[in-house]
Parts: sequence; C-alpha cells; structure tokens
Amino acid sequence: MRRVSGLAVALAAAAVGVTMGASTTDASASIQCGRASWYALHSKTASGERMNPAALTAAHRTLPFGTRLKVTNKKNGKSVVVRINDRGPFVKGRVLDLSKAAANELGFIRSGHTSICMAKA
Repeated sequence: MRRVSGLAVALAAAAVGVTMGASTTDASASIQCGRASWYALHSKTASGERMNPAALTAAHRTLPFGTRLKVTNKKNGKSVVVRINDRGPFVKGRVLDLSKAAANELGFIRSGHTSICMAKA
C-alpha cells in the first residue's frame, strides 16, 4: 500500500479549494478537512443502532445516516472507509467522531485526536 505524505494531501485539498486546518461548512463538499477524535460507547447511536467500537463507523453533524466516507489521517497518510451512523461531534473544532476500530486503522488511538481529510467514498 502506498503511503501518502501530508504534502500530497495538502496539494489534493488545495486543488479543490479546501484550506488545510479548516473545515468547510457545506456537508456536500467533496473534501472536508479538520480535527477528528474517537469514541467507544455501548449505547444506541442517533440512527437507532447499537454503537459497536469494532465497526468502521463515525458520527457527523449533518451527513445522512449510511453515508460512506473515506477518511485520511493527514499525519501518516493512512485511510479508512467509514459509515455515518451517529450525530456529533459535540466538541468545538472537531468535524468527525470515529469508532475505536476506525481510529485504530488510522493510527491515532493513543493521541485520541488527529487532523483528517474526508471525502464521500
């Protein structure tokens, strides 16, 4: 698997007019960048399904449930495809909350949060 540098992600984002470190407010934008964190609850999600920390899922404020996103960690270039099944994040400055499994795939379990870019898969 080819690793993508932070510079490559920045150039790709610039090509579509996204500023690194800032998120777009339009949920239909092709690329959105910002901060992401992870969570591992065992309660029901906003979509009504039980939260499964082992599933590749995420919470987004406005995207429809079932939307699939390709999320890329800007620090290490790792990517994962997740499915939106919850609402959030509710922490200022964050654009996405990921399941523990998704955070593990992206390599940021220890830090708890990271810079990401996401696009519809």
